[in-house]
Amino acid sequence: MPDATPARRPLISGNWKMNLNHFEATAFLDKFRYLISKDELAQVEVSVHPPFTDIRTVQTFVESEKVEISLGAQDCHWLDKGAFTGEVSPAFLAKLNVRYVIVGHSERRELFGDTDEVVNQKALAVLRNAMTPILCCGETLEEREAGSTESKVTGQVTAGLAGITPEQVGAMVIAYEPIWAIGTGRTATTEDAQTVCASIRATVAERAGAEAAATVRIQYGGSVKPDNAAELMAQPDVDGALVGGASLVPEDFAQVVQFRPA
Repeated sequence: MPDATPARRPLISGNWKMNLNHFEATAFLDKFRYLISKDELAQVEVSVHPPFTDIRTVQTFVESEKVEISLGAQDCHWLDKGAFTGEVSPAFLAKLNVRYVIVGHSERRELFGDTDEVVNQKALAVLRNAMTPILCCGETLEEREAGSTESKVTGQVTAGLAGITPEQVGAMVIAYEPIWAIGTGRTATTEDAQTVCASIRATVAERAGAEAAATVRIQYGGSVKPDNAAELMAQPDVDGALVGGASLVPEDFAQVVQFRPA
């Protein structure tokens, strides 16, 4: 498998989930920008994924204040328009200069019934609108204890990449988020994270070729905090982090962004 390469600039993504209204979002960003230097942002790409009601506010802030943060969304529909009450069009997100869209987050799969096919259709929709999907995959505690982590994750990645060209795959982001570690305080060991992320990269190589596998960025997500970020990021196949709770506190998120690999 291709080793980690400097071409894979780490991506640290803050998934705010259903937290922080647009006033709180502005306060967060106003504080966060002073905690991170321009030199640090040149080395590590940062994206924030606020609730839909905050996106315009965040866009206005980062563009007017010239803050080097990429704007992200937490989900989208797979069609650009239609009679889908309560859904959000990927085309609308693109008009707000959203760069990254999370698809297939475990909460969408587990709580809202997003199937592998739906996740794939959402990834294709994101790409169709010139944005980058962050394709999530991960196993439950029961699946982990049954020894089926690799088959579950490989299946989700393979299904999620259906119909996507090798060039598009190479420019994507895949996030490994063990469901048992999300919001529980439990974190996969660095060895566990590396093993699964390496397996994901091998799956990408089989599906889209060695070049795509060498450039696709693979994040780890699951109780990432300031005290474990550097160790996780030091793994050769971990190219970033999908951060939940720690991304809601400016000081904590800044420390994650400021990780220093061993």
